[in-house]
Amino acid sequence: MKVKSIKSLWGMGGSLESQFERIAAANYDGIESPLPNEIEKYFGFPVEEKQFRSLLGRYNLDYIAMVFTDGNHAQSFTEQVKQAETFAPLKINAHSARDCMSFDEQASYFEKTQAVEMTLSVPVSHETHRGRAMFTPWTTSALLREFPDLKITADFSHWVCVCESLLEDQQEHLDLAIRRARHIHARVGFAQGPQVGHPAAPEYTLELNMHMDWWKRIIQVNAEAGTELTFTPEFGPPGYMPALPFTKQPVADLWDMCLWMKGQCDHITK
Repeated sequence: MKVKSIKSLWGMGGSLESQFERIAAANYDGIESPLPNEIEKYFGFPVEEKQFRSLLGRYNLDYIAMVFTDGNHAQSFTEQVKQAETFAPLKINAHSARDCMSFDEQASYFEKTQAVEMTLSVPVSHETHRGRAMFTPWTTSALLREFPDLKITADFSHWVCVCESLLEDQQEHLDLAIRRARHIHARVGFAQGPQVGHPAAPEYTLELNMHMDWWKRIIQVNAEAGTELTFTPEFGPPGYMPALPFTKQPVADLWDMCLWMKGQCDHITK
């Protein structure tokens, strides 16, 4: 089974073409970003849709489209995934619903989105993200039990932060999430935050090894099922990345950090 490596456009500088060129030269298989008309809102730089489509083809890069629901969340999801489908993406990664919704409200949302997913030509996974329906292991587990076909983007760095632990007491929920994961956001979190200063730093060896063990289990599940797995080393720029006080200088180089994480993930997928 081939596991594809994906590079997020989050935190990248320079022209859009230079970003695509750099990603392709680093042997990533694709890019992950919001839809072109939403990139400026979430990543901070404007993108022209025609150029975006052209560059995907020119550099032979797969695309994982990100959608972010708001307002009428089910309607928002439907509109965005239908638009995303026009880009022929490899997958769609959804930031779905809200943490403040009741379980019944979340279940109503996923009942509607599951029906929409059945009409799509591209698989959808819902990210385990703070502020969203899947912000904890237990809320996610309840939803996964309610909807047997529901799949996730596993970003367990958020859970580590929310639970202020390495999830030692969440094994049952974690086991179910691992079985349903189809895309990995390979970012290492720690008990007090969703992103360590650098995953190669020796002070974060325990956190790195724990995340790598979770990812290995996801790889094994997908290998046994014959499903296509993808991973994005999704570290973020300041102020997601720690920065030095007063100077706002990042504590590490974002590109190099993501590339180092890609290398670790490439190794465990072979």
